[in-house]
Amino acid sequence: MKNRLNIAFFGSSLVSAFWNGAATYYRGIIRALADRGHRVTFYEPDAYERQQHRDIADPDWARVVVYRGDSHVAALHALEQARDADLIVKASGVGVFDELLEAAVLELKTAHNLVAFWDVDAPATLDRVTINLHDAFRPLIRRYDLILTYGGGDPVVTAYEALGARLCVPIYNALDPHTHFPVPPDPRFTSDLAFLGNRLPDREARVEEFFLRAAELLPERRFLLGGSGWPDRPLPANVTYAGHVYTADHNAFNVTPTAVLNINRASMARYGFSPPTRVFEAAGAGACLITDAWTGLELFLEPGREVLVANDGSEVAEHVRTLDRARAEHIGAAARQRVLAEHTYAHRVAQLESVLGHAQAESRRRAIEAPPPLAPAGLEPAVGDAAVKAPSLAEPDAPAHARTATFSAAGTLRATGPSPLVAQMEPAVPEG
Repeated sequence: MKNRLNIAFFGSSLVSAFWNGAATYYRGIIRALADRGHRVTFYEPDAYERQQHRDIADPDWARVVVYRGDSHVAALHALEQARDADLIVKASGVGVFDELLEAAVLELKTAHNLVAFWDVDAPATLDRVTINLHDAFRPLIRRYDLILTYGGGDPVVTAYEALGARLCVPIYNALDPHTHFPVPPDPRFTSDLAFLGNRLPDREARVEEFFLRAAELLPERRFLLGGSGWPDRPLPANVTYAGHVYTADHNAFNVTPTAVLNINRASMARYGFSPPTRVFEAAGAGACLITDAWTGLELFLEPGREVLVANDGSEVAEHVRTLDRARAEHIGAAARQRVLAEHTYAHRVAQLESVLGHAQAESRRRAIEAPPPLAPAGLEPAVGDAAVKAPSLAEPDAPAHARTATFSAAGTLRATGPSPLVAQMEPAVPEG
């Protein structure tokens, strides 16, 4: 028995934020897990030039394993290394071999471990599997011990449970006080309003409305755009393009302008309850944040006192026009105080430990009530009316829904009953 878990995490990248918006989220969660004594190995592919654009070295709070991004054999070999982990996580949006890994991780399930899917873009995943009834991930959902999401609140939880998820819980973005905090301003980022975000199809129209239209309405004000993918986009004369902004410069980017803008992607705004990392990065630095309106915002920051809210570009422009430095600093200070008190990654990981304890208890109960039959490597039992065949780790070339608990939009347990501590979890192997 031990209270420290050995965790294997398959994600896009821990060491590079290049075309990887989840990097800050992964780092915050995993560092907080390490602070609480858990051991995490992060497996990431060498893909999309991320290794050539690292913004942190291998951290001392996690082990990073980089595998070839052009070889499914390498991906499955990395997965084989994770066999003895207490918790095996497959994150969405790795970018290569997602379908392969999502099926193969389920082969590693035992009575003594947990296998989780961590969805860092639940709206996109849910839209995809809802539209395509033959999506390969759809029949796998009910086989994971739990689904964790980057956000989405009750709408995402309800949608996943309708697809058969045993347990679905949002683990929201948060602040890592080690990395995002107030710093002196940097003249490179001087502006009245700044926006940091990569150019994505699901976001571009909203950037045009909330940021570029606001700039056009205030030609005498200075606007700053950061992020990848924008060089060929015509910009108003008063908008400066900063290019990719490395993590080390995020604090200066946030504190230097009078205000910074958050724009949720269309799918995230539609589901609500989805504060992106930028919200907490800005608040942690004490920046004055203006955000587009979305359901659930008040769970994280108080509109008007800790954040300014806009419904369109004209309202963004009005906030910028009337905002002075003193009020901006007051709003930023209030936001920082709020997130330090309620929304750090330490808060999120304490919640995660409770969720894992509950999931482990349910996994053991299922194993006792219905022990799984032995099957040859590469074969999986039938799910519903369709049999699912996962790729075999031994052969690299091979091609009941039970709602056990419910969690509120804020992620707290709603159902009553025993919720064992992580300390009670049975390890897959003894510590060495």
